[in-house]
Amino acid sequence: MEIDRYKSKHKPLWDRFIKNAKNSHFFFYRDYMEYHSDRFQDYSLLFFDDKKKLIALLPANIVDNILYSHQGLTFGGFIIDSKMKTEIMLNLFQELKNYLKKQNIDRVIYKTIPYIYHNLASQEDRYGLFINDAKLFRRDVSSTIYIQNQIKYSKGRKWIINKAKKSALEIEESNRYEEFWELLEEILKTKHNSTPVHSLDEIYSLHTLFPNNIKLFIAKKDEKILAGAIVFENKTIVHTQYLANSNQGREIGALDFIIDRLINHFYTDKEYFDFGTSNEDGGRYLNSGLIAQKEGFGARAVVHDFYELEII
Repeated sequence: MEIDRYKSKHKPLWDRFIKNAKNSHFFFYRDYMEYHSDRFQDYSLLFFDDKKKLIALLPANIVDNILYSHQGLTFGGFIIDSKMKTEIMLNLFQELKNYLKKQNIDRVIYKTIPYIYHNLASQEDRYGLFINDAKLFRRDVSSTIYIQNQIKYSKGRKWIINKAKKSALEIEESNRYEEFWELLEEILKTKHNSTPVHSLDEIYSLHTLFPNNIKLFIAKKDEKILAGAIVFENKTIVHTQYLANSNQGREIGALDFIIDRLINHFYTDKEYFDFGTSNEDGGRYLNSGLIAQKEGFGARAVVHDFYELEII
C-alpha cells in the first residue's frame, strides 16, 4: 500500500473519489475544504493499493505532532467506496500508523461520520478503531428526524406552528443572505455572545460553489425577514447549519413554521432531517432547552463520536 499526502495535482482524483464514495459529503470536496485553508495546515492523505488504485481518502490537518480528521469539518475519517472491506480497513489503519510514525506524528484525533450520512453501510473504520485500541473521548448528541417514519410533534410545537399558519407568513427559498446574516449575527451576539463559524462572504461563496447543497429559506411578512434557516443538503439528508428568529418571528412562530415546511414540503424525498448537536464542554454538557426544542419536532438522538488513536 502507498500513502501520498494531498497536493493540488490530486484535486481531480480526490473529487472523483468523493463523488462515488459510500460515505460522501459535499464538504469533502476540495473547493469546500480549501475555503479555510489559511486557518489549517492541510495534511490530507490518499491511500493506494499495490496496483496504484485509489482506495481511500483521509481529510486531515495537522497541529504540532497531532493529526486531526479534520478540525475545519463537522466530521471526517476515512472516505471509502463500496469496494472497501473490513480486512482492507484494518490494513489501512496499520499503514496509517506506520506512515505517521515515520513523520513523528504521535496521535490521531478521529471524528467518525454518523451513520445517517452513509449511502451504504460504512462502519469498517469503527471496527478498525476498536482493533487499534483507539479511545472514545468525546460524544456529542445530534437530533435527527427520520422523515419517512416521523414521530409526532409535541403539543407545544403543533400549537406554535398552527399559530404561525394564521399569520400570513410566506416561506420561500431565498438569496437574501446579507439580510439574514445581519439577523443571525445580532441574535448570536445578544443571546450567546458568539459569532457564526462562517463569515457572510464565506457562506455566500460556498453557496455559489455548491448551489444545490447550501440553501437559505426565509419566513417573511410584507417582505421583511422574520426568521431564516441555512441548510446543508446532502444526498439523503438535510442539516440545519444556521437558524435565526427575530423577536417578531418568535412571537408568531416563524422559525417553527420554516422547519415544519422544510420537513413536510421541501424535503419529503430525503431520509433524514438533522438539527445538529446540543452539547458543550466536549459533549459532557447537554443544553436541555435547546435539545427540547428539537425533540419537540420528533427528532431523536444520533451521536457524533471522537476517538484518540495513539501512534506507537
